[in-house]
Amino acid sequence: MARIFITGSADGLGLLSAKSLISQGHHVALHARNASRGKDALKNVPGAEAVFVGDLSDIHETIQLCENVNASGSFDVIIHNAGVYRDNGKRIFAVNTLAPYILTNLITLPKRLIYLSSGMHMQGQPNFQYFKKDIDQITYSDSKLHVLILALAVARRKPDVYSNAVNPGWVPTKMGGKGAPDDLRKGYETQTWLAISDEESARVSGKYFHHLKERSYNPVGDDVTVQEEFLSLCREITGIAFQ
Repeated sequence: MARIFITGSADGLGLLSAKSLISQGHHVALHARNASRGKDALKNVPGAEAVFVGDLSDIHETIQLCENVNASGSFDVIIHNAGVYRDNGKRIFAVNTLAPYILTNLITLPKRLIYLSSGMHMQGQPNFQYFKKDIDQITYSDSKLHVLILALAVARRKPDVYSNAVNPGWVPTKMGGKGAPDDLRKGYETQTWLAISDEESARVSGKYFHHLKERSYNPVGDDVTVQEEFLSLCREITGIAFQ
């Protein structure tokens, strides 16, 4: 059975992913941004092995989170699920863009990395000129393009790891809203499948999935120059080199 860490798993798709994986016999550790939410998460996800607490909008808390995760032992899979949508650009950038970069580099490398992007990444731009100033100009769509760029860069730079991005669709969670048109189950089944499946179609890297199938994505994600500039800027901002 796999040992899996899921960020942003106190509610929404992260919580549903955790419940699904635990029901299949896997060992799952949760993440919440504060102790109160962490306590609630453990109540809502019976069978979870632990909950790690850290506010991903704060670089120092994110680094401490990585240290705590590593102290618990290595993981087979990490699902980078955490994200914010209706928020200011500074918080969107910190949680959606910088946190996955930090976690990827400071947590002991697992066998599989799964990054939640969004179909909205297609409208995003790298907008690297805003990384160090005018951060509020960065949009949710931009941040989800950054997630794709990171997943593809990891796949290229770390060939021994399966690194993929997932579009969970527009599903009726707190983030998506009650009127979201997609099926809630389909919102989490792709990332749980990528986490544990031994099917050949799941044992791939550098792909973008939606509802269990590989899909096309914004071609800027494949640009190696863009990937390297992204990694360089994240290193400069966080002080953490790409490992």
